Amino acid sequence: MRMTLAVHTRQYTIHSFSPNAQLPSEVFAEDVYFIGKTEEGLTLVISSDIKLDSLEQEPNWCCLEVLGPLGFSMTGILSKVSGTLADVQISIFALSTFDTDYILVKKNRLTSAIAALKKQGYQIIEPEAAP
Repeated sequence: MRMTLAVHTRQYTIHSFSPNAQLPSEVFAEDVYFIGKTEEGLTLVISSDIKLDSLEQEPNWCCLEVLGPLGFSMTGILSKVSGTLADVQISIFALSTFDTDYILVKKNRLTSAIAALKKQGYQIIEPEAAP
């Protein structure tokens, strides 16, 4: 059985901060954000609508959400999706939550990513076009 992926309507920016940075409260009011912290730094993925003063930032990422929930016993999901995209030279930024996985691709590669995934049998749910 092949997975279904949904394309988010929002674009995201990946920010880099120092590991001891204090994030503004507006971050935590967002519906979707991801934070990762190590000794070397703090990474934040958030809607590109939110403008932040980070050390570095990479805008224009689109999100493909693997529709779940996915049990921890399910294996190889992220590997198969990322492999499909690597085969057509598309870089990803992968994120996981307790329930599912998210694959970010640059906006200028989204159409190619969708085509490659569909070719491999994945179902893709795209947002409705704006009138």
